[in-house]
Amino acid sequence: MDALNPKVTSGWRHERGEASLSDVYRTVGTGRHSSRWRRAAAFAGPGYMVAVGYMDPGNWATSLAGGSKFGYALLTVALLSNLMAIVLQSLCARLAIASGRDLAQACRDAYPKWVSVPLWAFAEIAIIATDIAEVIGTAIGLNLLMGIPLELGVLITALDVFVILFLQKLGFRWVEAFIIALLGVIALCFGVQILLADPQWGSVITGFFPTTEIVTNPEMLYLALGILGATVMPHNLYLHSGIVQTRAYGHTVPEKKEALTYATIDSTVALCFALLINASILILAAAAFNAHGRTDIVELGEAHSLLSPLLGLAIAPTLFGIALLCCGLNSTVTATLAGQIVMEGFLKIRLQPWMRRLITRAIAIVPAAIVTIWYGDQGTAELLILTQVVLSLQLSFAVFPLVMFTASKAKMGELVAPRWLSGIAYLIAVVIAGLNVKLLIDFVTG
Repeated sequence: MDALNPKVTSGWRHERGEASLSDVYRTVGTGRHSSRWRRAAAFAGPGYMVAVGYMDPGNWATSLAGGSKFGYALLTVALLSNLMAIVLQSLCARLAIASGRDLAQACRDAYPKWVSVPLWAFAEIAIIATDIAEVIGTAIGLNLLMGIPLELGVLITALDVFVILFLQKLGFRWVEAFIIALLGVIALCFGVQILLADPQWGSVITGFFPTTEIVTNPEMLYLALGILGATVMPHNLYLHSGIVQTRAYGHTVPEKKEALTYATIDSTVALCFALLINASILILAAAAFNAHGRTDIVELGEAHSLLSPLLGLAIAPTLFGIALLCCGLNSTVTATLAGQIVMEGFLKIRLQPWMRRLITRAIAIVPAAIVTIWYGDQGTAELLILTQVVLSLQLSFAVFPLVMFTASKAKMGELVAPRWLSGIAYLIAVVIAGLNVKLLIDFVTG
């Protein structure tokens, strides 16, 4: 069997073909003969790129709106979304390591074209929705910090393609280091802002406990699904199943099991860290706005301008702008990589790496740029929240195939997901689908 082109088991109909992200496939050494700590460190990185989905500008919009309107009540949604993400991302790593395929390649193999092509279209819609949020957020960040017009800021966001190409030429570890460095800046900015806001910590703890009002209140449910879509993002499932294969783990079952353990630890730790940042956005909004009677804050620009008078320090809005800009930059990088994985995996297009990235970036950023320029700086919050709800509606089309593949002994071999894990994953998939049906019913019935 060709180790770089495995069929793995009879559960797959065709050979995999070209590897996921072939230009960086298995380029990161894992130190097979090193200590456990060194091997664990070698697998650290992909989880933090996935964790970026917790902090993208669309998540800011839903969390700002939720925190300012409902206080700390939606923190429980952030926690539940985090737990869902941990389970689903562990399945992404399992699929990639066991089968040598990313989720897009697995869908192309498992389903006929009349199913796989619509799945590709849904994935692209999700990435476009993600990119709209990221383009708007980055452009607003540049506008708040430097006064750059939104139209010019949109064009600047397209340069991330060249950033990725440059960093990947140095090695994929440089891409991960870039992402992690920006995450550190975001964490620092929010840490200072939370200290300035001085939230009611008793209410914060209470906010992590669920309440039935989230389901019975249509407005709260709409924001809750927005937070869910911004957290368990569809494109992140494709992304993780691709970038975990940048590690040069072995091909034997014990080596794959070890790789799966370290990859799961990486994503779990990263997502727990991301929960702190994700919750911080909502806590800041609740403490700075809801506590002062400002329950109508939805615009990022409005939040930026109000932080200084409400918190009493001029540095607060600057930290907000810096964190927003870092979030936008981080998210555009990971969305671009996800776009490449989705297009290559579903359509099997073979082009030069720079051409692939330009095409996949254009598919996502052109609609995003048009919408951003059309809306200008008015109504961006509603658009950001809408993009996150669109992501939530797309989730089922990625989650159900992922759960089905990893539960299949024929496709996964000895690394098939345990029944208890598949059961939890199916429950998550059903809950997501059920909430989305409820949202559509509420929308149609007004």
